[in-house]
Amino acid sequence: MSDDFMLDTDDLERRMEGAIASLRTEFASLRTGRASASMLEPVMVDAYGSPTPINQVGTVNVPEPRMVTVNVWDKGLVNKVEKAIRESGLGINPQLNGTIIMLPIPELNEERRRDLTKVAGTYAENARVAVRNVRRDGMDQVKKAKSDGLGEDDQKFWESAVQELTDTYIKRVDDQLEIKQEEIMQV
Repeated sequence: MSDDFMLDTDDLERRMEGAIASLRTEFASLRTGRASASMLEPVMVDAYGSPTPINQVGTVNVPEPRMVTVNVWDKGLVNKVEKAIRESGLGINPQLNGTIIMLPIPELNEERRRDLTKVAGTYAENARVAVRNVRRDGMDQVKKAKSDGLGEDDQKFWESAVQELTDTYIKRVDDQLEIKQEEIMQV
């Protein structure tokens, strides 16, 4: 039994990759002074009685580097979409033009840039915690196998494999954070 133990490192890697994907999504929602359709992804509109992502009530476009537009499909939802954007905490003041909501992206001041780098750091720490949780699960599987008769050499091998995978993904999180912070601080 003990010689047959194989840790599913593919599963651990897939779960750690999920933490990186989640981090990328969170980073995409951070404003960097450039217009991006993804910055509206976290905005939910109260449409037809339930919270709905903004991209399901209208078309989100980036016609120029400092402008995002939302072309709302249902005229009755225009005010609700505008209200959702206003209350989203993005710091953008929507302007109505019929069924099109224009969102001019203002320059970020130094203080706001610092705040955004702190938010990015928080997102990165959450991703690191998620990676470490996957590591803990992997280590628990190895410990359980040891109690079932896994040899000490095999235990050390699997523990170092899990640790190596963890170190790789933590480094990827740190690299992503560094890139995002440079992007935010760029004037």
